[in-house]
Amino acid sequence: MSRRLVIGTNNPGKLREFRELLAGCGLGFELVTPAELGVAFAPDETGTTFAENATIKAVAASRATGLPALADDSGLEIDHLGGRPGIFSARYAGGNRTDPALSDEERVQMVLDEMRGVPEERRAARFRCVIAIATPDGGVQTMDGVFEGRIGDAPRGENGFGYDPIFVVPERRMTSAELAPAEKNAISHRGQAALKACEILRGMANGSPTS
Repeated sequence: MSRRLVIGTNNPGKLREFRELLAGCGLGFELVTPAELGVAFAPDETGTTFAENATIKAVAASRATGLPALADDSGLEIDHLGGRPGIFSARYAGGNRTDPALSDEERVQMVLDEMRGVPEERRAARFRCVIAIATPDGGVQTMDGVFEGRIGDAPRGENGFGYDPIFVVPERRMTSAELAPAEKNAISHRGQAALKACEILRGMANGSPTS
């Protein structure tokens, strides 16, 4: 099996986190993106769940490159908003993942506007991540992670991306964007899912079945 693993994303912040998260697995895979392989990557995410969309992306990346591929779908779920923005987190207020209608900063402000005046006890939220690993033989496995917190009153911090500046981690009394990258990766939704993915990838590297 090839020692290259395709990371199915065009999001530079997400790619950076995956390279940091998987670097500690000791897997020996070279992580590459479809763009680095000269492959256009813009799958139509028609799923209604994080797992479905993660699978769509991983399978598309594997089929396009002929290599094993890993992709995730993740987002912010806010209880007061009935779970929104959920699977639409990256394209809240319209648009799509490659051409979102709003910037990260504008989506953050939109959420803050929707949450204006909501008391702290009703600001519970979580980041949810599902990772899918697909292989050229058609095998697919998924794993997930959940990061509990609440929505803050204003953006804070310079790290991370997306909604990190308004996602408060209660036990740290800091936003996800104020955490050092290593600290965030140790407790985040993507970090939890990546730990499970490492076990699957380790089995692949050792020649174990993938499905």
